[in-house]
Amino acid sequence: MTDDQRSVPIRVLIAKPGLDGHDRGAKVLARGLRDEGFEVIYTGLRQTPEMVADAAEQEDVDVVGLSILSGAHMTLLPRIVELVRERGMDDVLIAAGGIIPDADITRLKETGIAEVFGPGTSIGQIARYFREHARQRA
Repeated sequence: MTDDQRSVPIRVLIAKPGLDGHDRGAKVLARGLRDEGFEVIYTGLRQTPEMVADAAEQEDVDVVGLSILSGAHMTLLPRIVELVRERGMDDVLIAAGGIIPDADITRLKETGIAEVFGPGTSIGQIARYFREHARQRA
């Protein structure tokens, strides 16, 4: 199903977990995804894993995008995956972006992070990935 065939736009939650106070990239991504036709919910700064999972459930999103620069990715991101899955959202795509060392990417994917987008990834690349991998809705 192409994006044009979807009756409902892909819903994306952009979240900034942890104590990371830098959100320019997340805001640029949120705006860019809106321009690409996505419906975007931005949670704001300093979200706990529970807050992110609650927002994903309440907003009935197709994708959770986690932006993290703080270095706490190996603690926070797997916890968010766990909480989202505990709420029965097994078909929600969970992706991450930010400053994440290459050595940690494989381990994050093993915990359920679908993809990790590093610095320099274009909005177009992220949008394409979300279109190709997000759950399909009628």
